[in-house]
Amino acid sequence: MKEISDLLHNYHNLVGKIDSLCRGVMTQCADSISCRKGCDSCCRHFSIFWVEAVNLAYFVATLPQKQAALLRSKADVLADHDVCPLLMEGACAIYPARPIICRTHGLPILTRSETAQIVDFCPRNFTQVETVPGHLIIDLDTLNKTLVAINALFVSRYFNGSPPPTERLAIVDALFLKI
Repeated sequence: MKEISDLLHNYHNLVGKIDSLCRGVMTQCADSISCRKGCDSCCRHFSIFWVEAVNLAYFVATLPQKQAALLRSKADVLADHDVCPLLMEGACAIYPARPIICRTHGLPILTRSETAQIVDFCPRNFTQVETVPGHLIIDLDTLNKTLVAINALFVSRYFNGSPPPTERLAIVDALFLKI
């Protein structure tokens, strides 16, 4: 099997593009966005794709053993709770490796249904703004399709063509993956 870092290359490219987009939104809308360290109301225990789970586990494997053990022990305690097990003192303990949903949450996103297009964002953001410029809105459908494609390629290589045991993993389960 290829090295984990090679398998994660496409994902890391996507994360780089998303981070660039999010930085632009945060810079251009700084006065309208309340997201910052300590604002953790959106930090929930989401499920994530395998590519994100392995990326998370790979990052945790690089942490000092004591810090990784602390994360895992907290995850054990919070496994059945709604709060994210990676939340430590109002901040993400693995911020550089956080999943994509955590990077975009709260920012203006566009979703589509059969009958409508909806722009959504955290109710704490854009409270004094009537409209958000279109170039600052993240197209969630396109982002998700790209992530699904990257995950499918990753899974086919990581599991050597076999299907994964589950489609998605809880963050707590990702912390215990053996890398």
